[in-house]
Amino acid sequence: MSLRNFSAPLWFLLLIAVAGLVAGYVLVQRSRRKRTLRFTNLELLDKVSSSGPSRWRHVPAVVLVAALLLLTTAMAGPTAEQRVPRNRATVMLVIDVSLSMEATDVAPTRLKAAQVAAKSFAQGLTPGVNLGLITFAGTATVLVAPTTDRGGVAKAIDNLKLAQSTATGEAIFAALQSIEGFSQVVGGPEGPPPARIVLMSDGKQTIPTENEDDPRGSFTAAKAAADKKIPITTISFGTAEGTVEIESRIQSVAVDDAAMEEIATLSGGDFYKAATADQLRKVYDTLGEQIGYEIKEADASRPWLILGTLAALISAALSLVFGQRLP
Repeated sequence: MSLRNFSAPLWFLLLIAVAGLVAGYVLVQRSRRKRTLRFTNLELLDKVSSSGPSRWRHVPAVVLVAALLLLTTAMAGPTAEQRVPRNRATVMLVIDVSLSMEATDVAPTRLKAAQVAAKSFAQGLTPGVNLGLITFAGTATVLVAPTTDRGGVAKAIDNLKLAQSTATGEAIFAALQSIEGFSQVVGGPEGPPPARIVLMSDGKQTIPTENEDDPRGSFTAAKAAADKKIPITTISFGTAEGTVEIESRIQSVAVDDAAMEEIATLSGGDFYKAATADQLRKVYDTLGEQIGYEIKEADASRPWLILGTLAALISAALSLVFGQRLP
């Protein structure tokens, strides 16, 4: 029942006609009363009737005026902010498959927990979102180009394999390239669909080895994403206690929250931390709501139309009850 915005407020000029009807009804009632007093034998009227006309006879008219007010409001086109599914958007899901994802600090392993949560995220996205999948370790691989077919993405997630090293920057550049290629194909008069990268990783970048500001590093890639207005939502997955056995040696694979947060900040995206499988699922659920839906000004006239129609029907019924005729 919104009264905030209206798409056709000129229809409210009809309220002048409604006010005229109310004034006319009052004048007619007063005129009728005067005629009754002029031509009626009051002594005989007192003997026949002990009370004057019932005030209930005005109820149908009051309800009818309410119906006209409600219907006029509906015609003025009230609008309200509503949560509606996106009909066009591109999302690249980028998942770390480096050896550190074999750590068991998140049961059963980081990778297994990530697969379950990522599949749920993919299958829960609204149909209008084109979803692609990239995995990365020492190199980045586009497993699924952006598509509305969730089955292919789910199957690819099930078949993820671990590999050495972590080239976070290469993964972001691959995602940007995939988005650009897809946008050129589907871009229309409205321009390319809005895009976003969802990056889930548990470890520190190892390729390139110098630092994240390398031309192919993650910070450089994040700045490139910002230039293209493609935000990166990062999910830092795992704990500080994670370890894996590599070449018969136990190695610490603590998450690098600072680097993941910096990537999100540089790109204009959001940073999330998930230390358990349940937390990761909740993060993906939140992202599904943010990505799959948008807030738009939508038509909100239906409730006013329904109430106005019901009030008109009630007015007609009351008129039959009290006056044996329709208004």
